[in-house]
Amino acid sequence: IGRVCRKVARAITEGRTEPVVCTAARVREYLGPERFFSEVAERTEDPGVAVGLAWTPNGGDILFVESTRMAGKKSLTLTGSLGDVMKESAQAALSYIRSRADRLGIAPDFYENADLHVHVPAGAIPKDGPSAGVTIATSLASLLTGRPVRPNLAMTGEVTLRGKVLPVGGIKEKVLAARRAGVECVILPRRNEKDLEDIPEDVRRSLHFTFVETMDEVLDEALEHAAAERAGPAGEEAREERARREQHIARA
Repeated sequence: IGRVCRKVARAITEGRTEPVVCTAARVREYLGPERFFSEVAERTEDPGVAVGLAWTPNGGDILFVESTRMAGKKSLTLTGSLGDVMKESAQAALSYIRSRADRLGIAPDFYENADLHVHVPAGAIPKDGPSAGVTIATSLASLLTGRPVRPNLAMTGEVTLRGKVLPVGGIKEKVLAARRAGVECVILPRRNEKDLEDIPEDVRRSLHFTFVETMDEVLDEALEHAAAERAGPAGEEAREERARREQHIARA
């Protein structure tokens, strides 16, 4: 805003007298080409990438969590300037995924001869807190099942070893960040539902919210169904189950 005002003030000192209307085209003229673009849909096309929501002193932001697997000896590497609490969240997320391997269709011994690497880009920016737990767990589940995360979906929440999703702070800032990034669906802890009262009505109406109590619910909502499931009879059951779940999606 300051840069636009300086441009207008300069035009006035140069003799411009007509009123200035800051249209979208005029703003681009003053500020130059766009520098930031929504990457949510493009970056979640491949399995192993999930989108989380973060709180910062300057407001909310989105963060990508990327996971990959390679041959190795049961090690977990965490990168991206992560603090101790976030590292512990990643450990808890991996333990949960290992405990649910059968349900997710993952080989129980997948970790015996493999190394896992979880990275949160923007490595120069320190990151910490427990609220990325569900995002890390979703990223790992997506990688190990080969099922991408649904496009334009983001999430936040702390996860326990038992797969419970706990409430987190900064919901207003996180939801506003999701809106700015072009996210369409947001997964939140059930106990954070009351925090939507602080969010402007137009923002609430522009997003779909799914409130969850367990990590199983997160994965059912976040992961795309496998191609075989979509094509066969099981796919029909999955679609019916998704339709039932969508009846509970809150569109404020």
